[in-house]
Amino acid sequence: MRKHLLNFLMTAALILFGVSAAVAQSTVTGKIVDESGAPLIGATIIVPGTSQGAGTDMSGNFSLKVTEPAKAIEISYIGYVTQTKEIKGGKTSLGVITMVPDAVTMDDVVITSSIAVARKTPVAVSTISAADIEYKLGGQEFPEVLKSTPGIYSTKSGGGYGDASTKLRGFKSENVAVMVNGVPMNDMEGGNVYWSNWAGLADVTRSMQVQRGLGAAKVAAPSVGGSINIVTNTIDAKKGGTASFGVGNDGLYNISFSISTGLTKNGWAMSVMGAKRWADGYVQGTDYEAYNWFINVSKRINDRHQLSLTAFGSPQDHYQRPNNLSGLSIEGYQQVANYMKGKSPYRYNPTFGYGKNGERKTSSYNSYHKPQISLNHQWQIDHKSALSTALYMSIGRGYGYRGEGISWGGHSYYNDWYGANNGVLATTYRNADGTFAYDQIQEMNEQSDHGSNMVMAKNKNDHEWYGLLSTYTNQIGKHLELTAGVDFRYYVGHHTAEICDLYNGKYYTDTRYRGQVLPENNKAAANPDYKYEKLGVGDVIYRDYDGHVHQEGIFGQLEYSKEKITAFVSGSLSNTGYWRYDRFYYDAEHAESEHKNYLGGTAKAGINYNVTAKSNIFANVGYISRAPFFSYGVFLNSQNSHAINPDATNEKVFSAEVGYGFHSRYFSANVNAYYTNWMDKTMSRTGTFSEQSARAGERYYLNLSGVDARHMGIEFDFTSTLNRWLEINGMLSYGDWEWSSNAKGYFYDMAGQPLADVKEGNIASGIQADDHAWVMLQQKGIKVGGSAQTTASLGLTLRPLAGLRVGVDWTVFARNFSDYTVNASSLTANSPYNVVDPWVMPWGNQFDLSASYGFKIGNVRATIYTNLNNMFDQTYITDAYTPANGPANWQSAYGVFYAFGRTFNVRLKINF
Repeated sequence: MRKHLLNFLMTAALILFGVSAAVAQSTVTGKIVDESGAPLIGATIIVPGTSQGAGTDMSGNFSLKVTEPAKAIEISYIGYVTQTKEIKGGKTSLGVITMVPDAVTMDDVVITSSIAVARKTPVAVSTISAADIEYKLGGQEFPEVLKSTPGIYSTKSGGGYGDASTKLRGFKSENVAVMVNGVPMNDMEGGNVYWSNWAGLADVTRSMQVQRGLGAAKVAAPSVGGSINIVTNTIDAKKGGTASFGVGNDGLYNISFSISTGLTKNGWAMSVMGAKRWADGYVQGTDYEAYNWFINVSKRINDRHQLSLTAFGSPQDHYQRPNNLSGLSIEGYQQVANYMKGKSPYRYNPTFGYGKNGERKTSSYNSYHKPQISLNHQWQIDHKSALSTALYMSIGRGYGYRGEGISWGGHSYYNDWYGANNGVLATTYRNADGTFAYDQIQEMNEQSDHGSNMVMAKNKNDHEWYGLLSTYTNQIGKHLELTAGVDFRYYVGHHTAEICDLYNGKYYTDTRYRGQVLPENNKAAANPDYKYEKLGVGDVIYRDYDGHVHQEGIFGQLEYSKEKITAFVSGSLSNTGYWRYDRFYYDAEHAESEHKNYLGGTAKAGINYNVTAKSNIFANVGYISRAPFFSYGVFLNSQNSHAINPDATNEKVFSAEVGYGFHSRYFSANVNAYYTNWMDKTMSRTGTFSEQSARAGERYYLNLSGVDARHMGIEFDFTSTLNRWLEINGMLSYGDWEWSSNAKGYFYDMAGQPLADVKEGNIASGIQADDHAWVMLQQKGIKVGGSAQTTASLGLTLRPLAGLRVGVDWTVFARNFSDYTVNASSLTANSPYNVVDPWVMPWGNQFDLSASYGFKIGNVRATIYTNLNNMFDQTYITDAYTPANGPANWQSAYGVFYAFGRTFNVRLKINF
C-alpha cells in the first residue's frame, strides 16, 4: 500500500509541478454591483475551466491575473445570474458590472425562492461553489464535501457506496430538507435521503447551499434542522463540453462526459452528462457499479416565457456492510484483525462471503434507480411580477436484500442472518477465514426435510411521486415584495418482499408472518394450511402493501427592503394525508386502511440590518407545526398493519436565531447563535431480547410518542484572503443538544406484533391493551447522541503559480455522544427506566489534501485534480451505541464504525 501511495504521490507531483512552465499573464479589473448599484462583497470571478480566481473587496472591486490566452472570465454571486465577460491580453478594465437577481430574469429557471442571499436574507447560510465541489470531492460521497460547514456532521455509516449519513445541528437526515432546483427530495413516507440516488449530481451542480435553522425555503412543509439546496446547470451552461477520467484507491475508476450547446440564436439550449463509477470499495466486500446521467433542454420562447425540462438519475448496484447495530464492539474489531491479511480491521464486513460454488453471496445489497424529471416554466409577467412553476415527478425502482428464516425446534433462524449482535461477531455460520458461511446455509437447507430454514428476499421499494410547486412574486412599490405560492405533492410507494434465493432448499414456508394474518382481516387465513403453503422464488413473504401520501399547501411572504434593512414575515398552511393498501395481511374487503389527515403550518419572521458596508446583523424567529411521518409515526408498523398510533400528533418546533457578519476584501466572518425546541416528536428505539428468551438475539422496537428535545449552540466561520495566492478559512460549531422530556413507549416485535413482555417475547392481546408492555424512558436532560456536538475545521489554500491550487483542510469532531438502545435484559416492563448519559467518544480529526493544476493541451483546456483524504491515516470512531441504562463506556459500546483511513483519487478533466 505504501509503495503504491508513494508512486501515486510522485506521479501527481510531477504532473502538477512539472508542467508549470512560465506563461504570459494579463490583468483584469472591474467593479461588481447589485441592481441598486450597491457593491457586492465576495462575488466570485474565475477563468472557466481553470483554478484561477479572485473575489471582490468591500467596494465591489476586483483584480485578477489570468494566464494568456484566456478569452473570458465568469462572474457569479449566489442569488444572481452568472455572467461571462470577454477579455483581451494586457490590462483589461471591465468597468462597473451590474448583476441581475435570478428571481426577476429569464436567464435561469431555478426556483430561487429557496436561495438565501448574503447580507440580505436573515438566516445562517454557507455556500459551496461548483469549483470547490470539483476541487475537494475526489472519491468521497457527495455530502462529505460539506464537512467543513458549521453544524454539519457527515459520516460514511456502514461504508457502502452512497450510504453516507448527514446530520445538521444534531438532526438526522429525515429532518433536513434536501432540494434540487427547489424541488424536494426527501422520501415522503419517512423523510429519509439516500445519497446513492443522487451521486451524479456532483458533476452538474452549479452551487450547493446549506441553510441552517429556519432557512429561506418557501415550501409548505418545512424541515427542522435546516436545508441543503442544490442548484444544477440549466440554460446558463456555456457552449462546450468536458471529458474526464479518474482512478483511486481500492480499484476506483470513474469516467464522465458532458456537452452543452449553450443558448442558440433561436433560444434553445441543451446540456447532457453521462458518467460511470465503479470500485471494489474501501470496506471489505462493498464493490459497486453506478451510472449517472443528466439532461436539460431549455427554450427561451420570448422575453417573457421560458421552459426548461430537466431529468437526472443514478442507477446503481452496491454491496453493503449493514448499518447501525451490525457494527462490532471496539474489542470485537481487534479479534477480527487476523482475518484482514494486513489491512485495517475496521474494514471488516461480517456479512461478506461466498456460496458452495464460489459464487458471491450477501445479505446486504442494494439496487436502485430514482430518476427525477421536472418541467419548469418562467413567466415574466411584467417588470414587477413573475411566476415560476415546476411540475415534477420521480419514479423509483429498486430493492435491498433481507434475510428471512423460520422458527423450528425452538430456534429462530431469522436471527442467524445478522453478522453481529450487540457488537459480538455471529459465529453460527462463520468460516475459518472470517467470511460469512453462506455455503453452510445452503448445505443445511439441502438436508432439511421441511424446506429452507433460511432464504433471501428482495425488499422492493418502488414509488411514483408527482408534484407542483408554483411561486408568484410581485414588487409592491419601491420597498415591498410579495411572494406567494402553492405546493402540491402526491406519492404512492409500493413495498413488497419476494423470495429471490431459496439457498438450495426445495421450498419455504412463511409461518413467521403468515401465522400473524388474522382471519377477520384476510379470509385466506381461515384455512389452517394457509401458513404452511410451499413458496418458491418470486413468491411474496412478509409484506405487500402500498403507502399513500398526499400533501396540499399554500405559503406566502412579505419582504421589506430599503437601504440597509431587509425584513420579512412569512407563513404557510398545509394538509398531509396518509393511508395504506395491504394485500398480504388483508383481503380486498379490508385492504384499504383508515385515512388520516393532519393540518400543519408555519409562521416565520426575520430582519437583516447592514450596519456598515462591511458588517451586518440578523435575527429570525419561527414556529412550525408539522405532520408526523407515515412510518413509525401515524402507523405503528407501516410494514405490516393498518393500526393507527393513537398518540400520533403534529410535531411542534420553536426556533430563534441571531447572527453577525463582517465582510471585507481581506477578511470575512460570520457568527450566530441558535435555539430550537422540538416538541411532540414520534420516534422509535431498537433493542434485543434477553439471552434467556426463546427469541434470544432477535430484535424488537420501542415506539415512542411525545418526545421533546432542545438544540442550541453557537457557530462561527471565517475566510481570510491575505493576497491573491493565499487563503485561510475555518469554522467552529459548538452544540448543546439534549432530550428535554421523558417519553412513554410501547414494545413491538419486528413483525409489528404488540408484545406482552420483553423477556419471553409473548404477544399481547392488542395494541395499547392492558397487557401491552410499555416503559417510561427517564431521559430528560440526557444528551442527544449520534452526532458530534463540536466540530471545527481549518483550511489553507495556496495559488503559487498560475493555474495551480493546493490546499490542506484539518477537520475535527469532538463531544460525539453515542446513541442508545433499550435491551430487554436490563428493564422491567410497565415501569420507569432510567437512561444514563451516553458515552463520549474520543475526539477525531483528519487532514485532507487537495490540489489542481490547469494547463493547455493544444487549444484544449485541461485540469488535473488530486485528493488525498485522511492523509495521516488517523483512526477514530464516528458512530456507536451503548445500553440506555449503562454502563456507557468504550467497553460497552457496540454498533461501532470507524472513519475511513487514507484514501486517494486523481482525475484528469478536459474542457473543450
